[in-house]
Amino acid sequence: MTRPVHTLPKAHLHLHFTGSMRLPTLVDMAASHGLRLPRALTQSWPPDLTEADTRGWFRFQRLYDAARACVRGEADMRRIVAEAVADDAAEGSGWLELQVDPTSYAPFVGGITPALEIVLDEARAAADRHDIGVGIVVAASRTRHPLDARTLARLAAQHAGEGSGQVVGFGLSNDERRGDTTEFAPAFRIAANAGLAAVPHGGELLGADAVAETLEWLHPQRIGHGVRSVEDRDVLARVVDAGVTLEVCPGSNVALGVFAEPADVPLRRLIDAGAQVALGADDPLLFGSRLADQYESARTVHGFDDADLAHLARSSILGSRAPEHVKDDLLGGVDRWLAAPAPAPAPA
Repeated sequence: MTRPVHTLPKAHLHLHFTGSMRLPTLVDMAASHGLRLPRALTQSWPPDLTEADTRGWFRFQRLYDAARACVRGEADMRRIVAEAVADDAAEGSGWLELQVDPTSYAPFVGGITPALEIVLDEARAAADRHDIGVGIVVAASRTRHPLDARTLARLAAQHAGEGSGQVVGFGLSNDERRGDTTEFAPAFRIAANAGLAAVPHGGELLGADAVAETLEWLHPQRIGHGVRSVEDRDVLARVVDAGVTLEVCPGSNVALGVFAEPADVPLRRLIDAGAQVALGADDPLLFGSRLADQYESARTVHGFDDADLAHLARSSILGSRAPEHVKDDLLGGVDRWLAAPAPAPAPA
């Protein structure tokens, strides 16, 4: 028998605020605000985001925008954070980095500063309730002007810190085919000067060239996705040599049609090349799978044994911005998980 993945200590480094929602929570919020959800969310879940020979990004974005429109105040925002932390703690996460762009929620709470402060405050409270560390990543959108990214970077810098309820990183998300990566470099310099980790998305919808551009201009410690770096040996070598952790989200890769089948996700190739990989769930609301599901997929689809899963968990912890004592505790927990006898098979 194999050891249960939900008891494996791990860090979750790629989870979006709105996308972390439970479906019943979204349905409740829509009803409370008199909003109608798309049938793709209410009649068949998780939604089918892909069509033959096409990627599903635009369908995904439409549904994501519909979900985000249901978040209309402080109570909604606190509920999302509280439930995301509870769900991750139940799956063995000892450290969670929740990514949020406060711009979308600012109109309902008086601006981007109170929007972020609500998230930070609830992250601290939920961390205490569930005995899990919770850092926040502020993310700019590639679909907005780079000057907006600088504004968010300055806001993130004002709340930079270590530990739960602090901003620990600065990201860049949304459709990577939009915007010019080079124009976001000033925002990332602001964040870096404040000691924040650079954790931009790249290399999912676009190929290895996008990863190379991200490395050159944004100087990341982690890359959200980055999975298509395998398409160029030299680019992958640069990722490995720079010690950049790749936040690989197999469930979303397949749902968006980046890879046709779960077995096509090059998880083993990345690790064999020496890349540090941290599995992430990305947007469970739309992809229908959470963090533990990614570990189960590594086991059942890619043939990872318990030692391999422990390696993934260690990579996630080492790639996180958790305080050193938290990392040490979690790494010790991984060793104990692997050293414990596997459960005996159930009697026939």
